[in-house]
Amino acid sequence: MKAITYSRFGGPEALEVSEVPRPKVPPASVLIRVLAAGVNPVDWKIMSGALDGIMQAHFPVVPGWDVAGVVEAVGFDTPEFVPGDEVYSYGRLHTVGHGTFAEYVALPSGIVARKPAALTWEEAGGLPLAGLTALRSLDALGLGGLDLGPTETLLIHNGAGGVGRAATQLAVDRGARVIATASPGSHARLRELGAEPVEYGEGLTERVRALAPLGIDAVADYAGGVLEETLAVLRPGGRHVSIADASVADHGGHYIWVRPDARELDRLTALADAGRLSVDVTATYPLERTADAFRSGMAGHGGGKIVLTPFTTHDPTHSTKENA
Repeated sequence: MKAITYSRFGGPEALEVSEVPRPKVPPASVLIRVLAAGVNPVDWKIMSGALDGIMQAHFPVVPGWDVAGVVEAVGFDTPEFVPGDEVYSYGRLHTVGHGTFAEYVALPSGIVARKPAALTWEEAGGLPLAGLTALRSLDALGLGGLDLGPTETLLIHNGAGGVGRAATQLAVDRGARVIATASPGSHARLRELGAEPVEYGEGLTERVRALAPLGIDAVADYAGGVLEETLAVLRPGGRHVSIADASVADHGGHYIWVRPDARELDRLTALADAGRLSVDVTATYPLERTADAFRSGMAGHGGGKIVLTPFTTHDPTHSTKENA
């Protein structure tokens, strides 16, 4: 089968289109024909070697953790699915090597869920990591409960990103007041999602205090580098989490690393199918243009999700790095 691979750590130039063996299907697993695969910052961070200290890489690596597609085959003892089922997954495994940027991917059935019927393939492919991250961080802010309390005020750093947009919708759905940081170009969309947008950068503390003079009840950091601002606006007894700054744990916060879990995906599915959770796909690229998708994401593409779609060519010239 065709897949995007890299054989060394590096930047987008390390990516190439390769022929690799089609995955085998172990017991309690499903083989998924990939129809959409979301691109996330962690994809190029892993490729750069930044996470080599915690995740073993088996070269050549097929990157990618998000996927939406159709079940092609099931392994022994996999009664949950049959070929033809429409599914999606946050397909992170314990090691890096067999990812979703390929024609097929095999994943354990316990991290695969049925695709939301209300979402397109591209929207479903862009939801798993971002949606689960948002869900897990908001649950953590509930200090063991599932909801931010109604009328509580949540500050989201980087509200325009994929995680931020998902968290905005989830928090508003739970009854919270949401203040979200973003560049001015994203303010209109954040208002549509129910947030009060503020511009990030110098003077952020004052702008947030103007909107919430009594302080912020909870903060979700999806940007990093904002701990000082978080602590400056957080009311006494307030809670904060970050997915980008592990040092929050030294200041009473929680550092979040999202987990693959089909049951949590089912929660997202129910919200999406009820019309309470949407996914903004801002760009799509065929798999052979993964390098372009990475470059766009690394440069900052205006928020929302970048999603890869199936290969559009079988031309062997696309096996060169320049075309990956």
